[in-house]
Amino acid sequence: MTVTKENIFKPGKLSQQNKAAVTDATAKGIVAAETTARDRKTEQLKRLRLEREASAPPSGIKSRRGKQTSRAR
Repeated sequence: MTVTKENIFKPGKLSQQNKAAVTDATAKGIVAAETTARDRKTEQLKRLRLEREASAPPSGIKSRRGKQTSRAR
């Protein structure tokens, strides 16, 4: 096979299966990247929440039963 201008610069046609495989691989890569980013963000927010709760002074549990509200009857 000789090297010609057509062999170098003209890409061969992809079959429908190859196109579908490329699209599928690209979509799965995007979904995996988004999942990784979401999990990383969730872990960071959880860590920050736990740190904030640990550093916050303990608050007493307040009961709403003892409160009386004035409602028009």
